[in-house]
Amino acid sequence: MDTYRFALLGFGNVGQAFARLLLAKRDELQTQHDLRWQVVGIMTGHHGAAVNPDGIDLESALAMIDAGDSLDLLSTEPTPQNGVEFILSCNADVLFENTPVSYHDGQPAIEHISAALSTGMHAITANKGPVVHAYRELTRLAQAHGRKFLFESTVMDGAPVFSLWRETLPAAELQSFRGVLNSTTNLILTLMEQGKTFEEAVAYTQSIGIAETDPTGDIEGWDAAIKVSALVTVLMDVNLKPSDVERKGIESLHSEDIRSASAEGKRWKLICQAERTNTGISTSVRPELLDPSDPLYSVMGTSSAVTFHSDILGPLTITESDPGPHTTAYGLLADFINAVL
Repeated sequence: MDTYRFALLGFGNVGQAFARLLLAKRDELQTQHDLRWQVVGIMTGHHGAAVNPDGIDLESALAMIDAGDSLDLLSTEPTPQNGVEFILSCNADVLFENTPVSYHDGQPAIEHISAALSTGMHAITANKGPVVHAYRELTRLAQAHGRKFLFESTVMDGAPVFSLWRETLPAAELQSFRGVLNSTTNLILTLMEQGKTFEEAVAYTQSIGIAETDPTGDIEGWDAAIKVSALVTVLMDVNLKPSDVERKGIESLHSEDIRSASAEGKRWKLICQAERTNTGISTSVRPELLDPSDPLYSVMGTSSAVTFHSDILGPLTITESDPGPHTTAYGLLADFINAVL
């Protein structure tokens, strides 16, 4: 039975949800997949870092985070000063990189993943930045070292988007996709339909941990644009940066716009789309007014959906209902199993 040593870089909502999922699935991983794991390193943004070659008690680490304590108390090694130093000190088999995304250059996550792959670790991430800004370089690096660079959780949380095309649709060429891919804006628009103001809706998404303290990335469409970029880069084999996506967020929508749409039996959605054309790839993120005949009309709250069109199959739609950190965590776990089995 194999035992894999894990390094967890980033221990926010997703990292903690992943830790709880590991604990819940420990016995199942052993009995069904003959896999054992041991966490040898955790580095947080605000609660210190722990490195212990003999293993870190995850339940203790989670309790300390809840109490606001520093994980330094669990460490047997000198405190690393940055992410790369942490990775090199862990001697892990798998890095789970879940630091905050940089829309514009993907750093420092790219450096983290590169360091992990170069030292012989599999690298798994929920961070969209490395996929958009360094997908080919990191994929080649992984292949050169006989390791995997996987990122299922970057788009639609744990829904099988990338693995669907990688593993089950050989020789199918993606021609276009269209979907609702940003949970925060979708929930904001749903709450506005229910009578909340834009400001009230944003505040609610922040209070439940879906939106950041600065929600600009969601509201102005950057998160949606980087997801479009990731799907185009990986599934359509065309390099695309978020700044290349025609982008308009929901900041210009007001309560009156929502009420007028409802009166007509319609609703606003932030729609992401990409399509192959004779001159390249046409992409956009923008609010669209949908009527009930549109399959995305009924995607409400934090749910998301995307419809793919290929050269072989008709429309193929994936829908994810009410995702959260636990579903993103599942994507990380699924990537680990796929990487080692």
